[in-house]
Amino acid sequence: MTSDARVYYIASKVLKEYKIPFHSLKLDDKIPFDVEVVLTGEKDVEEIDFPVKVIVRDENFIDELLIRLEGRKRFKTIYIGIDPGERPGVSVVGDNRIIEVYHLKNPNDVDTILELLEKYPTAKIKIGHGARRHRILTLKALAQVLGEDYPIILVNEKRTTPKIGGVEVSQVQDIVASINIALRDGVEVKISELLKTKEPSKREIEHIKHKSRQLSGGKITISSELAREVAKGNMSLNEAIEVHKKRIKGEKNDIW
Repeated sequence: MTSDARVYYIASKVLKEYKIPFHSLKLDDKIPFDVEVVLTGEKDVEEIDFPVKVIVRDENFIDELLIRLEGRKRFKTIYIGIDPGERPGVSVVGDNRIIEVYHLKNPNDVDTILELLEKYPTAKIKIGHGARRHRILTLKALAQVLGEDYPIILVNEKRTTPKIGGVEVSQVQDIVASINIALRDGVEVKISELLKTKEPSKREIEHIKHKSRQLSGGKITISSELAREVAKGNMSLNEAIEVHKKRIKGEKNDIW
């Protein structure tokens, strides 16, 4: 039941693939007595008076529809797995079945994760224990919305990342790793516990300074002070480079 041609096309195509019978209705049509679920688009959902509605955004609507048709309002267990890194992989696994996967822009890009928590209110977050500074950035961004007392399941991500050849290898690896993290057991702790960081080693600071040179094409090497802030997860490497640029610019202005 929709006024959106795109929604109708996606819904009818998927329903035919799954051999699920359906009615095609206009918004002012009377809903037949044998209808169990109404499929519609975001712009029409508020106009439809029916107890069970599923919004069609893309083909993934079929997962929620099948759950409703099976008479279950939610999965027994559902986890959002996060593989921390420069571009985190994220997956949603319900009852050991992969539901959705995403590749985020950067460690601070947590909007998708927050949207998934709204979509799946009973979901728990699992995050890999590796990529410490990237993990801290993601957790800090989540803590700003969820609070530092929010529980997170920390998972040993050893051997969760497969060796894959071909195009866009890293994206596939990050997503597969997030699925494996979502499927593994871990230890539940508060975000605040995971934000406690040790003083970074000289080797780690030098590594970050080296990365800053690589990222800036050899033009900039950030200070040890900024590298330390990056190591502790207080800022990203890109942010540290921008701070360094501003400091250099300020020093030049002082000279003139």
